[in-house]
Amino acid sequence: MTKKNATFLAQIGNHSDPYTGAISAPIHLSTTYAHPKLGASTGFDYTRTKNPTRTVLEEALAQLEAGSQAVATSSGMAAIQLVFGLLPRGAQVLASRDLYGGSYRFFNYLEEQQGATFTYFEAQEEVLDLLERAEVAAVFLETPTNPLMQVFDIARIAEAAHAKGAKLIVDNTFLTPLRQQPLTLGADFVVHSGTKFLSGHNDLLAGVAVAKSPEDGEALAWLANTTGGTLAAFDSWLFIRSLKTLSLRLDRQESNARYLAEQLQAQPQVKEVLYPGIGGMISLRVGDATKVPAFLEALKLFTFAESLGGVESLVTYPTTQTHGDIPQELRESYGLTPDLVRLSIGIEEAADLFADLQTALAVFE
Repeated sequence: MTKKNATFLAQIGNHSDPYTGAISAPIHLSTTYAHPKLGASTGFDYTRTKNPTRTVLEEALAQLEAGSQAVATSSGMAAIQLVFGLLPRGAQVLASRDLYGGSYRFFNYLEEQQGATFTYFEAQEEVLDLLERAEVAAVFLETPTNPLMQVFDIARIAEAAHAKGAKLIVDNTFLTPLRQQPLTLGADFVVHSGTKFLSGHNDLLAGVAVAKSPEDGEALAWLANTTGGTLAAFDSWLFIRSLKTLSLRLDRQESNARYLAEQLQAQPQVKEVLYPGIGGMISLRVGDATKVPAFLEALKLFTFAESLGGVESLVTYPTTQTHGDIPQELRESYGLTPDLVRLSIGIEEAADLFADLQTALAVFE
């Protein structure tokens, strides 16, 4: 993260209202806007199509991801649905096997409705081989993956996808554009659960879809207006407010995560630490899986809850929470086993977080 980008984040929305000079971008709650005369527009007609507060947010998000157009949606899943709405019916899609359970649920729904067909891959060479052998419309990629933290080479996959005329869609929720900009590496679309690191306070449900090319950006905006899943004005303002501290929050979360990953490596009750060396997410394989409930109950600072990326540290049990919709046999076949817990690291004191984990890990002795 450069100082230039940190400055940009802090300044989002400033000078957006020259009439009053408001430092905080105004919340434009109006759903409709007056036309100066027949055939003329201020640029804002109806808030589903375009809202002044949401425009400030979307322009900032597009710049952060180095894209042509961003659309702020009502949730992360709404952002994924929006991008998939641009694919032709019956599209052949390659997707990372280890991925968020909600994405898997949506992809299954698309298959049931004959909207798309999915082939899943687990390794880098596997997706490259599939691109060589199959006619593919798109590749959907999480990197790092959720929750096994597998990292893929975006640039290499983008090159292979484009050689076959396929689009590359990257879920960048875990790293944010401060740590990874998929569009600069060749991806065509980026999606986020804006609920997570981008907003970072566990008080806002939002999503983000960003297109690289102007043509895809226009199509994305058109479909968002047509289907109506855009973010409300007040939520857009909350999102802007949150982005201003993203650099500070993520720096602290990542610093804490690196410290905890190193300390947890030395704990005998931990079989494996899954941390990609970047970002604020860690997964652990712990001892006897039957003692996981006791471990969760023993934690005091970490809250047992479904989500991630907030200033408060959370612990999630993917088997029953975020990935519960993935059949047991399937999820365990690729490593999502009952001994795995996922940690979202917050901004608390790192030593306090480690002490909390160390105390709770004693249940596995």
